[in-house]
Amino acid sequence: MELLFIRHALPIRREVTEGAADPPLSDIGHQQAQLLTNYLASEHIDAIYSSPLKRAVETAQPLSEHHGKPSVLDAGLAEFDQHSSEYIPVEEMKANNDPRLSEFFQGESEDFDDRIEFRDRVFGSVSRIISHHGGERVAIVCHGGVINCYAGDVLGIDVDGPGFFYPNYTSITRIAASRSGVRSIVTINETSHLRNTGLPMGLFQHG
Repeated sequence: MELLFIRHALPIRREVTEGAADPPLSDIGHQQAQLLTNYLASEHIDAIYSSPLKRAVETAQPLSEHHGKPSVLDAGLAEFDQHSSEYIPVEEMKANNDPRLSEFFQGESEDFDDRIEFRDRVFGSVSRIISHHGGERVAIVCHGGVINCYAGDVLGIDVDGPGFFYPNYTSITRIAASRSGVRSIVTINETSHLRNTGLPMGLFQHG
């Protein structure tokens, strides 16, 4: 089967005094999500799964509507910062020389999920998806940390902190997987749908 790990589109900055920030998409993020949907319009997708966080749910919505497939929420696909009271896009932190950027990349915040528990729940969710969709193509709309965790394992990399690479917004990382446990990378950080759009792509690139 083929797994399409899709990072969410650009969310807004959000800081709250109680509870989790859990920001929705920005206007730019909604544009990115639609471009993603247009890009995948010609591909047959058998199922769509999403992290329950708003930025992933809203990214998955147009894809779900186009393909006529419900977006199944899976708590195991949530990001390691799901309980944090603030969400600041890393591009914004970098532009402002925010000291929290170093904390983020080192995975040191006390608001982040335990690394081992995070890894276990991501692997558990993806394993269930593989077992239920043999021979199919499944879209998994999630987060940079989730993508790094799973792709890193396929490559034999022990991922510490957010990850070994930076997934762009609405990027696609394709992984071939079998129920027997064989897995291989097909593509990483696929973002041709954002090229020449003028929209931000992530920390290092613009469309």
